[in-house]
Amino acid sequence: MAIAGCAILSWPIMTSSQTPLPPVAKVQPHVVTSPHGDRQDEYHWLRDDDAKAKRPEIMAYLRAENAYTDAMLAHTEPLQRALVREMRARIKEDDSSVPVFDNGYWYSTRFDVGAEYPVHLRQRGSVDGPDAAAPLEGILDEPTLAKGKPFYALGGWAVSPDNQWLAWTEDTVGRRINTLRIKNLVTGAVLPAEIPGVLEDVVWAADSATLFYIRQDPQTLQSGPVYRHVLGTDPRQDVLVHDEADKTLFTSVGRTASREYIAIWMTGFTTTELRVVPAQAPHEAPRVALPRRENVRSYADHLAGRWIIRTNDRAKNFRLMQASDATLADPARWTELVPHRDDTTLEDFALFDRALVVQERAEANARLSVLPWNGQGGFTVQADETAFVMRLGPNLDPALPRARYGYDSMVTPHTVYDVDLATGARSLRKTQPVLGYERSLYDSARLWAPCRDQCGDGKRIPVSIMWRKDAFKRDGAAPLVLFGYGAYGYSYDPYLNTDALSLLDRGVAIAIAHVRGGSELGEGWYDDGKLEHKQNTFNDFVDVTRYLKAERWAGKVFASGGSAGGLLMGAVANQAGMEYAGISLWVPFVDVVTTMLDATIPLTTNEWTQWGDPRDKAAYERMLAYSPYDNIERKSYPPMLVHSGLWDSQVQYFEPAKYVARLRARKTDANPLLMHMDLESGHGGKSGRFERLRETAREFAFFLDLAGGQR
Repeated sequence: MAIAGCAILSWPIMTSSQTPLPPVAKVQPHVVTSPHGDRQDEYHWLRDDDAKAKRPEIMAYLRAENAYTDAMLAHTEPLQRALVREMRARIKEDDSSVPVFDNGYWYSTRFDVGAEYPVHLRQRGSVDGPDAAAPLEGILDEPTLAKGKPFYALGGWAVSPDNQWLAWTEDTVGRRINTLRIKNLVTGAVLPAEIPGVLEDVVWAADSATLFYIRQDPQTLQSGPVYRHVLGTDPRQDVLVHDEADKTLFTSVGRTASREYIAIWMTGFTTTELRVVPAQAPHEAPRVALPRRENVRSYADHLAGRWIIRTNDRAKNFRLMQASDATLADPARWTELVPHRDDTTLEDFALFDRALVVQERAEANARLSVLPWNGQGGFTVQADETAFVMRLGPNLDPALPRARYGYDSMVTPHTVYDVDLATGARSLRKTQPVLGYERSLYDSARLWAPCRDQCGDGKRIPVSIMWRKDAFKRDGAAPLVLFGYGAYGYSYDPYLNTDALSLLDRGVAIAIAHVRGGSELGEGWYDDGKLEHKQNTFNDFVDVTRYLKAERWAGKVFASGGSAGGLLMGAVANQAGMEYAGISLWVPFVDVVTTMLDATIPLTTNEWTQWGDPRDKAAYERMLAYSPYDNIERKSYPPMLVHSGLWDSQVQYFEPAKYVARLRARKTDANPLLMHMDLESGHGGKSGRFERLRETAREFAFFLDLAGGQR
């Protein structure tokens, strides 16, 4: 029970049998107003927008929840420690990345044994490879920068065109509030002038003295005005370059492949605009190169006097166009390079002196095609499996004769290839070591699950599944962990989850439900899982669950999802919760309506195109119908584990905190409801490569314990 005048009981209370009792959040009436009616939010008091500290009563509640979770999972501590040991043992601690070429240097990272963070290196060379006689130079030492900090994340970094200066951004809180720093690579000296409160992007002009960066909006955090800084000047004198008036758009800065332009992008989920500044004349005002058009998304890059544009103008799955500087602003004068296809989505492209490389997706697989500029000898890059993903790697210098790409599947560790742009010959550069992993012991498959509405056009839901051959039995009784996301058009690709090998080795299968809201089957798959069609995302996940059970792939199904996937988990818990033996929600977006009503919360206005603008009554009612926080009922729920971060800039900590408080007060079962609030991180959790393992082990131990205590 709650104590009058107190927020909570500040630590778990033990009964006579030593069973922990959960903390109880106080109830404090609060009205959330809207044009379409008021709602009560009895746990609104858990919100505190202070960027540096939260009220003591809030911290007491969060610490009590953490203590309760620790107490409830104390019996799994030996298992958690074993899982951490297993996961860490698979990591090659002294590991290096494949070097990447840019402007006369090959850049790489190196992890030393025991290090949470990498060291960044470079070596002089040519497109043919590093110069063996040139020294390996350290340019950025993350372990030193992170020393003594509970959180450290490198944002963006860029080397000046003359190779003399390094600019980088870093976050030491976890809230994406970065500081811009600059280092002289000749002397090693870091300039005393720092620029706080910036986003990750940073780009140099051709003079190697002028920097473009974005000052972060202190309220919404996600975007802000573009500024120009000149080395040696006071940052307070930096010049405003562009301040986007439409706050539903994100602003970013970069450079074109030709290095002739500084690119300032305004991008939304329904429109884009490109403004450019000549790299040789950084003090010029930006000009509109690619005007915004309603419901048209176009993305362009420049090389050898031509612009290549990926656009959905009269092309739902995108097509590729070409223009000159003179015709870029007039789509009627563009020429088509790659036409629209109903069965293939054009996802990305990279420009080289010799060829154009296109990343496209068909039947849920991402693949690459190479199109030489001379029109001869085009080809599709070879794949080795039926379910896989290829993604363009960092291809920073267009002079390279080979394109870098990554290849993955559920059973194949991340593999780096170079493909010759003229011959199509593949060169294996690296297969990521997974110590102790024997691929022959595991298998995977691509399944196709039916959906209740025939997915609108007769399609089925793709499902990627993996299991260990000698540990898993397809007998309708085995446990299975099902992952899902389904938002923003992001495809949940089938990578080898090396941490999950600890589940697979214990006879648990893992699967990914490629539900609507992602783009696995094209832009139509995305459209059918957003706005007025959002319920399809939840239906698909439940339909996949039932299919896996019916086809004897699973007996007990556990579900896991994060962020917008946490919304999926919350909606499924309300609508079909008892289909699951346990649900894990990571940084979950669960208070949809209240958040979408509040334009001061980061991401809100940017995402009206995804969920709906609650100022519109129909959109308000649609969101209210599925919002997890608003639809908690007095009924039984499955065991649930909620993970969050106090400094999350995407999903504010108070959403999961309020959700747990209300769910605990209303649910009628005795199943565990646990929350762990990391008090030192944000949306991505712990920043170190080993620190994060503890978070994963907590989830896996929770599932394994519920599955019968497999060790």
